Amino acid sequence: MAKLRSEGKIVLVVATSGIDALLLSSGRIAHSRFRIPLDITEESTCDIKKGTQLAKLLKQTTLIIWDKAPMANRYCFKALDRTLKDILSKKVRSNTDRIFRGLTIALGDDFRQILPVIPKRKKPDIIQACLSSSTLWKHVTVLRLTENMRLKTNLINPTELDNLKTFDKCLLDIGEGMDVAEDESCIEILEDLKIVNIIVMKKQL
Repeated sequence: MAKLRSEGKIVLVVATSGIDALLLSSGRIAHSRFRIPLDITEESTCDIKKGTQLAKLLKQTTLIIWDKAPMANRYCFKALDRTLKDILSKKVRSNTDRIFRGLTIALGDDFRQILPVIPKRKKPDIIQACLSSSTLWKHVTVLRLTENMRLKTNLINPTELDNLKTFDKCLLDIGEGMDVAEDESCIEILEDLKIVNIIVMKKQL
């Protein structure tokens, strides 16, 4: 992002959640930036008209970075794809059949974390709403990050480093389904992470 911007190119940075958007440089909520409808459906489009300032900005954009992408409903990406194909129809005619009209979009995050929230629905409905269930997914190139950069920090205390490695492995194991009950109703928590004694402080009147 910094490299492209230093070259004078436009990079739009968005996130599915507001908190994550605040942590990004010039970050915006995806629904706000692309005007994605809140009541999203399979036929939805973004409310971006040709000739508007936002449409002109998208035409000049080199890269879009979308953090916490797995949290968004798959219809959000379909709506953006449909809108970009309309807005960028005259930019590069060779990209007619490419998703997002050939505009590079980097989707970040982990499907082990928060998935789309579907009120009063069961697990199959949530999985069906995921990006990986979209027809666009077959066009996505997946790049896997395999090294925990947090473990690369120079920790003075070796014990703290070992604890962090153990916690890191625990999270990955849970993500792979280990230590999870068959009905997925509970997981086993490491003993050193449990709070055995809780002291309640009562406010004196």
